Amino acid sequence: SQDQVTNTFTVGDVKITLDEAAVNENGEAIEGADRVKANTYKLIPGHTYVKDPTVTVKAGSAESYVRMLVTVTESSAFDAVLPNQDLRVIFGGYDASKWEYIKNTENTTDNTRTYEFRYYQKVTASADTALEPLFTGITVPGNVNNDQLKTLEGAQIIVEAEAIQADSFAGADAAWAAFTR
Repeated sequence: SQDQVTNTFTVGDVKITLDEAAVNENGEAIEGADRVKANTYKLIPGHTYVKDPTVTVKAGSAESYVRMLVTVTESSAFDAVLPNQDLRVIFGGYDASKWEYIKNTENTTDNTRTYEFRYYQKVTASADTALEPLFTGITVPGNVNNDQLKTLEGAQIIVEAEAIQADSFAGADAAWAAFTR
C-alpha cells in the first residue's frame, strides 16, 4: 500500500483600488456621482476643496501592509508660495492615528516631492475593505495671492496606493524595504 501527501502552494495575492469623490472645479462633491481617479480644481485663496483619496483592499486579498505616496509636482513653486512649510499643512482631515507619516523625498531632477504615509495596521479583507481616507480635503491658505497661485498653474498632487503581502516580513519597515517598483 502507498500513501501520498500532496502539498499545494499558493502565492500571496493582494488587490487594491484607489479613488476619490468626484468634484466640480470648485472642489465641491458632486452628489450621487461615482468615485473617480482624477479631478481638476480652480485654485482660490482661502478655499477648501474636497479630496479624499481612499484605498479599498479587495475581498480575498492576503493580509497586507498598505501605503500611499503623495507626489507634488512643481515643488519649488509650492515652496515659494508656502515658504518653510511642510505641504501636509494644506491636508484637511489627515488623521495621524490612521496613516503614519514616514518621510518625504525631494527629486530635484523632475522638481517633485513625494510624501510617504503608511496605514497604521496590517489589513485583512474577507470583504472589500475601504480604509480611512488619507485626508478629506485640501485648503489653499488665505494669505496666498492670485499672482502666487498663477505660479502653480499645471501643478499636480498625485496620490498612489501600494500594498504588499505582510506574511514573511518582520514588520512594515522590512516589507517596504524589500518592495521594488
